[in-house]
Amino acid sequence: METSYLKRPIPLRMIVLLGLAIHGPLLAMQLPISTSYDANFHIFFASHYAQHWFNPWNVKWFAGFSQTTYPPLVHQWIAVFSHLIGLNMAFMLVQLIAVLLMPIGVYRFSRLWVDERASSYAALFSVFVGAVAFLVYSAGQLPTTLSFPIYLLALPYFYDWSRSADFGSLIKGVFLILAAGSVHHVTLIFGAVPFALPVLWLAWMDRKRDSSGLAVLSRAAIFAILAAIGVGIVLMPYWISIIQHPIEQIPIPHASRSNLLMNILYLTNYFLMPYGALLLAFPFVVWIGATNRRLWPLLFGFWVTFILALGGTTPLPKLVFGRAFEILTFERFTLWASFMSLPIVGLIAERLLDRYRVKAAVGLALGAVLTLCMPMAWLSLSPFKANSDLNVDAVIGFLNRDGHDQYRYLTLGFGNSLPRISTYSIANSVDGEYNSARLLPEFTHYGTAQLTSAKYFGTQGMESLRAMLAHANHYGLKFIFIHDPYYEPLVAFAGWRHIETYDQGEITVWSKDDTPPARPIPSDAIPTAMEGLMWGTLPIGSSILAILLLLFIPDHRITRPTEEAVLYPVPVDERELVRETR
Repeated sequence: METSYLKRPIPLRMIVLLGLAIHGPLLAMQLPISTSYDANFHIFFASHYAQHWFNPWNVKWFAGFSQTTYPPLVHQWIAVFSHLIGLNMAFMLVQLIAVLLMPIGVYRFSRLWVDERASSYAALFSVFVGAVAFLVYSAGQLPTTLSFPIYLLALPYFYDWSRSADFGSLIKGVFLILAAGSVHHVTLIFGAVPFALPVLWLAWMDRKRDSSGLAVLSRAAIFAILAAIGVGIVLMPYWISIIQHPIEQIPIPHASRSNLLMNILYLTNYFLMPYGALLLAFPFVVWIGATNRRLWPLLFGFWVTFILALGGTTPLPKLVFGRAFEILTFERFTLWASFMSLPIVGLIAERLLDRYRVKAAVGLALGAVLTLCMPMAWLSLSPFKANSDLNVDAVIGFLNRDGHDQYRYLTLGFGNSLPRISTYSIANSVDGEYNSARLLPEFTHYGTAQLTSAKYFGTQGMESLRAMLAHANHYGLKFIFIHDPYYEPLVAFAGWRHIETYDQGEITVWSKDDTPPARPIPSDAIPTAMEGLMWGTLPIGSSILAILLLLFIPDHRITRPTEEAVLYPVPVDERELVRETR
């Protein structure tokens, strides 16, 4: 009997512990807060729920905006944990949970397509995927990295229900979908089709002998309808908000939508770094997927997500998404394409290890480590760096004393440090970092994301800033904090005077003497009390119920080596299927 460790599956618990060993120390050092674009943004949203759980109207940005425009679950869990360990560490804990769920989700998804050993290799490689490191430590997209593994966990239940009508799988799958949607709607809306269609195709191929293809499709439709109804109810305040105020603002440029072949820095940032050594495996993924009929659905899903991840490099994404193309960012599709390839990559690794043994193990290990290290090294080399680690304590102290919170403020040149100021100060700003929540005409009529970074959006950004300065008295905008001298002549010309300096001249404070105290700005976007109650109960309730269902409703067990007894059949070619069913 073969006893070599190279011939055995890697235990999933060991893979999870490896993920903990790699990402745990990096998150314990709070690396995403100082290096990523969105970490402070998500902490800011969580800080509001920590203080106003049932009131999603947040007055600290844009003179007031509704947080029902963003699914709340990840921020609510951060808020819950923050009461025990503080906001920053609560963010890191939830991010760590997301990272540890990824190999579990990849393993269960891979078991739909390949055997246990190849699935374990796929789960192992998921720990090192460059797109994960990119999204966690550079982009800071916690909702994407948490919702995606939850969605992966739901797909095997969708398969099992569609194929064999197991009611327990229906219930668990639907509630996992609700939890994933409550974390991030974009993952569910745009990731459902490229992942669910291959799984449905596979369920149709693997249907039981006494089950027709129509029955499989009917059960899949039932699953989809129940999930759609559930997401519609759980996120009802979001749908009300988006229907009442559809996103009609001028599109904001984003590098991931560009033609990556026309800019070497964009190509490096959005293609080479997230994929890493996986690029070497992609030709073999296509070859093996194309020559194995059972892997055709998976190959189709990989091709779709890979092409969409290229953004504006090809015309397909714009044709598929239409107007939504100008709103989406395409880093998430790179993650999806990477994970879609992993079951076949695990199969490639299995064959290499069988043939070359230790040499293959060394080569695969080097490729995996390189794939993780490249985006981590790129953090210090990339010209696309988040300005999220400024020392803003003096700014926060100024806003919290002497009644300065009676007025609104603006920051210029602070980049992604703005949410940290908003989190810990009691004053309100006319600026903000969340594009979809902006309703003020000074924003929506111009193609700029944040006033604090206005100069990076060219003429449109500076025009938006001038419009806000011209309407300062209307918004009670009295104080401006400047970290970039570029803005000082414009601010001085508009009537502000320099009053204080911090950090040896790095930050200057400007004030406008004739500004009246800020007053509430009327808005029809304020959620009702019922919407606030729904927002504070249904999303987090769906996640708790999903956890309980997974704990107390056991999955099917493999009791004998027959295809009918296996919840996730794994034959990778016809010979294995025949041998297993004898």
